[in-house]
Amino acid sequence: MGYYPLFLRLRGCPCLVVGGGPVGERKVRGLLQAEARVTVVSPRVTPGLAQLAREGRLQWRPRRYRPRDLRGMVLVFVASGDRRLNSRIADHCRRAGIWVNVADSPEESSFLVPAVVRRGQLQIAVSTGGNSPALAAFLKRRLEEDIGREYNSLLTFLGELRPWLKKILPDDQKKRAGAFRRLVADRVLWELVARGDRKAARERVAECISEQWD
Repeated sequence: MGYYPLFLRLRGCPCLVVGGGPVGERKVRGLLQAEARVTVVSPRVTPGLAQLAREGRLQWRPRRYRPRDLRGMVLVFVASGDRRLNSRIADHCRRAGIWVNVADSPEESSFLVPAVVRRGQLQIAVSTGGNSPALAAFLKRRLEEDIGREYNSLLTFLGELRPWLKKILPDDQKKRAGAFRRLVADRVLWELVARGDRKAARERVAECISEQWD
């Protein structure tokens, strides 16, 4: 089975997590990081989830799952610990056209959650198609060693410059893409941004652009 990789904008979207154990808590924290509106259905929850509920960061329904819990949801995570219940919820979601992820059951899931390396707005996702979460975790650790905080610094800097660069660069997509590739590959620019010398970094950008079109 092939999967289409994408990043979802979930800010303000209603999402459901069925299960209040450690796995459910991990799913909840990931959704909160994406600023989703989270509902948890479970008779019992971890201390961490209980605290989040007290803080008003999620809605907790302290009972077993009911089909009507799916109403209005755009995304569902199932981690109840009850295999038969998990399968039943997954079936309900498929019938309702709701994307669902079932813990430890990729064959019943309509989407998988990758291992993610985060450096600010930079996110790198690793998926093994559900075949080996251990390998995905291993690759994540390797990437975390190789991808340092300087990558986010450069990303932020280029994001700030983007409107200006789009104005001064030729209105030619191919040439503009070549200029951006030149900047990303320039080690001097990387070093200046990593040091926090924005003035010198902007001067280096001007030099690179000038050299590009001389």
